[in-house]
Amino acid sequence: MRPLPFVLGAAALLAVSAAAPAAADDSSSPSPFTIRDSRITESSGLAASRLHPGVYWTHNDSSDGPYVYAVDGRTGKTVARVTLRGIGDPRDVEAISIGPDGNVYVGDIGDNLGGQWSHVWIYRFPEPKRLKDTTVTATQFTVKYQGGPRNAEALMVHPRTGRVYIASKSDEDAGLYAGPTTLSPSGVNVFQRVSDLDLEVTDGAFSPDGTRLVLRGYFSAAEYRWRNGKPARLEKEPGLPLQRQGESVTFTPDGGTLMYGTEGPGSKVTPVDLGGELLPDATAKEQKKNGEYSDRVDGKLTDDDKNGNLVKAGLTFVGALVVFLGLRRLFRRSRPRD
Repeated sequence: MRPLPFVLGAAALLAVSAAAPAAADDSSSPSPFTIRDSRITESSGLAASRLHPGVYWTHNDSSDGPYVYAVDGRTGKTVARVTLRGIGDPRDVEAISIGPDGNVYVGDIGDNLGGQWSHVWIYRFPEPKRLKDTTVTATQFTVKYQGGPRNAEALMVHPRTGRVYIASKSDEDAGLYAGPTTLSPSGVNVFQRVSDLDLEVTDGAFSPDGTRLVLRGYFSAAEYRWRNGKPARLEKEPGLPLQRQGESVTFTPDGGTLMYGTEGPGSKVTPVDLGGELLPDATAKEQKKNGEYSDRVDGKLTDDDKNGNLVKAGLTFVGALVVFLGLRRLFRRSRPRD
């Protein structure tokens, strides 16, 4: 038998070589990207464009102004900055979503004072058909919550009904609130609580077909089946990459991938592919039709995730080998001699 150090060294070498970077096997899958615009220092929301494939809308958290940015998900470069006209000074912009009416909804809904502001706002403007720096007139909606002020960072527009939902952030009394069937630019729009949540929510998104809702926090994410205006949490959880400060999430237009974003300069956006019951109904049906359906929760992983899993597997192998050899040596010592 080889000396123990030699065996362990060989096992470690095997684990390291197994963790070598793997080549991407699907060039059509969304890729990770970094937001490179130096003006975007607090990306706090993310929405996949409906008109421009591969483009994502984002915005700063605060101290920026009435601006929304279109970022190319292939290069990370800004391809348009939209200035919102006809609204007040944004206070704490936290979320962005696109509705079935082709409008972009921006949620000025944050309240870092712990829910002390009497009202918050939603801004709405048509998604531009051409990507260029432009100024648009936005509609402003005043929002209050049933039960009093809340701090919130997630706003979602249902892609079928057009109804707007807000998830409050508190990890002690988080809830999902539904707006009126149609928002009114005059008066106050009262959002009614429709469900309790057990997650500190930093963003959320509906799937393109409206059958799934994803809510994310800093360290965990949850997915819900959406039926009759209510969420039912799925047992499986969507994968969540380890991020510096996870602030945003959106589905890709085909519904098969979640794009998770971070806050801060050089924000990184990481894709996680879905599988099994986490796939929206329309996406699962299309994948089955094309022979691409997977029962795995995460259909595909990034190279970093693949390498991390291989390293874990290698270390597990080494640990098991050490235990095996130790027991074998102990057994030999304890065996009676003739």
